Amino acid sequence: MNAALLDSAVNFALKNESKTNYNLREALLTSYNNEPDYKIAGPVQDRGKPAGMILRNGYIVAQWGDVDRVDMTFSTTKSYLSTVAGLALDQGLIKSVNDRMINYISGDTFQGGRNSKITWSHLLTQSSDWSGCLFGVCDWADRPPKYSNAEELKTRKFLEPGTIFEYNDVRVNLLAYSLLKVWKKPLPLVLKEKIMDPIGASGSWKWYGYENSKVDIDGTMIESVSGGGHFGGGMFINTQDHARFGLLFLRNGKWNDNQLISKEWVQAVQQPSTASKSYGYMWWLNVDGRYKDVPANLYTAEGFGGNYIVIDKDRDMVIVARWLEPSKMGEFMKLVIKAAE
Repeated sequence: MNAALLDSAVNFALKNESKTNYNLREALLTSYNNEPDYKIAGPVQDRGKPAGMILRNGYIVAQWGDVDRVDMTFSTTKSYLSTVAGLALDQGLIKSVNDRMINYISGDTFQGGRNSKITWSHLLTQSSDWSGCLFGVCDWADRPPKYSNAEELKTRKFLEPGTIFEYNDVRVNLLAYSLLKVWKKPLPLVLKEKIMDPIGASGSWKWYGYENSKVDIDGTMIESVSGGGHFGGGMFINTQDHARFGLLFLRNGKWNDNQLISKEWVQAVQQPSTASKSYGYMWWLNVDGRYKDVPANLYTAEGFGGNYIVIDKDRDMVIVARWLEPSKMGEFMKLVIKAAE
């Protein structure tokens, strides 16, 4: 790699820090104050300064900031949640992502009309348009149209599952709840045993749910984790652990001689969904040029405030950036790629 260009990329990341408030509780309350009865239900902590790491051919070629600091990572958590779904598929707990949820989850959650048509794939691609309430929050209250009132939202026109992409943390949390029902043990424990320990991750990461998200699993109350930090909670993790997780996907799910998650799943998460060419199984895709002048086959885990894991297969790179101003991410990636070329 070109050392001077690599240094310029690092300096760019340091100079273009996220504008997100260091007090993340205040940042959340400000960002989502248009949501009906919005409240923070999970843990929140103040954020750190910019940090990051670049891996090339499996080696660390650059790092900046405190790469050991455990920070909230918001919706980057969704790519970890997707991984737990992939593990369930690998182990036969889910027979097919096209199976209807109603065949796996008992009770009223997926009963009735449209809800009964929802599949695992619909939840993974955020295209289910599931209607209901979970852990005290209803689907319609999450990122509502700016000028809608509650009554309009409750009586809106519902969409056929799989047709429209809609970013919605209530429905993502529904996926986490459903996976807990299938695994019958805490999802952080599944991730730790199957992925994080085998890749040598630190013991410092934590994955939280909410104060009211305990679920009865065969007589034991287990916390259902959240797929992000929209209401607090989600994954709290350091930069180095993100980089190891990214490297696992760059290596098609294989770590040393161990296939931790199937190559088929790693390929599946990179496929554009019917509802959105930019979104696979909870990984963002660049096939339609979300990031201009950046290669189309990159895929990324992304979270509020400027948290990123980038997988660049062509250049054998993993890029992790924390608290980088989101509007500058494309330019930052171009600098790194130029250094590699």
